[in-house]
Parts: sequence; structure tokens; C-alpha cells
Amino acid sequence: MTAYRTRAYIELLIVSLIWGVASPVIKFTLGGISPLPFLTYRFFLATIFGLVVIFVNRSHKILFTRNFGGIFLYSVFATTIALGLLFLGMNQTTVLDAILITAISPLVTAVFGVLFLKETITRQEKIGIGIALLGTIITVVEPILDGTTSTFQLGGNILVMGYLLTNAYSAILAKKLVRKEVKPFVLSNFSFVIGFITIAPLAFIQTSPTKIISTVTNLTFPFHLGVFYMAFVSGIVAYALWIKGQKSIEVSEAGLFAYLTPLFGAPLAVLWLGEKITPIYVLGALIIAFGVLTAEYKKRKLKS
Repeated sequence: MTAYRTRAYIELLIVSLIWGVASPVIKFTLGGISPLPFLTYRFFLATIFGLVVIFVNRSHKILFTRNFGGIFLYSVFATTIALGLLFLGMNQTTVLDAILITAISPLVTAVFGVLFLKETITRQEKIGIGIALLGTIITVVEPILDGTTSTFQLGGNILVMGYLLTNAYSAILAKKLVRKEVKPFVLSNFSFVIGFITIAPLAFIQTSPTKIISTVTNLTFPFHLGVFYMAFVSGIVAYALWIKGQKSIEVSEAGLFAYLTPLFGAPLAVLWLGEKITPIYVLGALIIAFGVLTAEYKKRKLKS
């Protein structure tokens, strides 16, 4: 194994850790600030850094201007819609459910690649994706299956599922833009700026700007830490490491690290937030795991 590959594995493992911890952090922080003000505060912090990145990368101004429509569309899907659905969903459901639903993100992205980029997947991958999707559906309707009939949690699970689909589509938009030589790091930071510009008015409609400012200034230190973690660690640092890590290994191999996030997030949800693992949750997790192994085994076998 080369030094470059080893470093890439370490970088992507750190990203999996950061994004695994993100869901419990979001859930905890939502205890002190509601979704839209949370996102407005987060994107405001990230926008400050994002504007600096865009200014420094002025050499890509022509490419940026030429692809502005696509970049704007990506930003709206990746931040305003996707993260809006995620945060609203996380406010209603458990971290455990959210982690399990989003665990199949690489498989959903692969399906969207077939639909929008004319990519191909094998028959075995199709079977694996179908099995994993079945496990995800079981997780989504878990509140009904376990007898709690919690429409509040069910609604949250549906919103997280919406995030999963929207995020996968934004990945396709990003792939198209990168093919046009738009720098991924500039793209992600511009999306933070658009996220702030589009989310802030929605937050101001829901709550007055004065009240949002008051909410932010009166937040206790732990909740501020949660917002800072999401803005800088989970947003800027993790994405930079993700881009850097993917340079030395295959994209499909880098995608496998996404499956590690539940290993970091689930224990925190149980130990820190006191969430419970139900029999239905275990069933959904096992089905998803079997589906993922079925879909990915063929690719590993072809590479060996």
C-alpha cells in the first residue's frame, strides 16, 4: 500500500468520524435552537469563510460565471432543500433512524447516476440496492411497526428520506459541474453562501430577525459549539478532507467510507442522547447491511 493511499484512508476515516458525530450534534443543538435559525446561524458562519475562498480563487472566475446557473441550482438542492429537510426531519425523529436511513446514500447516488448520467450498474448491484431500500423503508415506518404509531417521528423519517433523495441528486449536479472543471472546494463554499441567502428569508418569515438574533446571542455555550461544529468541522474541514482523500483512491472505494458513519453516530445516540435500539430497528439495519454487502461485493470482486 502506497503512502498516498494510506494517507487517503486516514483522511476519509476522519471524515466518516466527523460526519458520524454530526447527527447527534444536530439533534443535541436542536434542543436549544429551532431548525431554520440553526441553519441561518450555521450558514452565516460558513459564508464568511466561503466568501474568502471564492475571492482567493478568482482565477476560476470565467468557469464560475459560465456555469453560474448550474452552480446556483446545485447550491439550492445541496443546502437549502437537502439540509432544510434534514434539520426539519432531525427535529422530529431519532438520530438512530436518521443515520440508518441515510446509510444507503452511496447506493441511491448510484441509482441517480444511472437515471441522469447514463451510468451502468450490474444485476447484482440492482438486487443489493433493492434489498437495502427494503430495509430503509422498514426503518422509515418503524414508528408504525413497533406499535408506537408516532406520526411525528414518522413525518421526521419521511423528511430525512427526502433529504437522502435530494442529496443524491445534488451529488449528480456536482459531478456534472466538476466535469466542467469547476473546483469542488469553491463549489461547496459557494453553496454555503447561497444557503445563507435562501434560508435566512425563510427563517425571518417564521420568526422576526430581532428574535433570531436574540435567540443566537442568548444561546448557552454548548449549543454555540454545536453550530460551530456543523459550520466549520462538519462543513468546511470534512469536505476539504473528503476532496483531498478522493484524489489518491477510486471514487467508488472512497464511497465505501460513507457506510462507516453509523459506527460512530449510533453509539453516541445511545450513550449521549439516551436513544433506544428497538427490534424493528435491528431488523432494518440487518436488511440494509445485507443489501449493501450484496451490492458492493460484486465491485470488490471485479477489482480483485
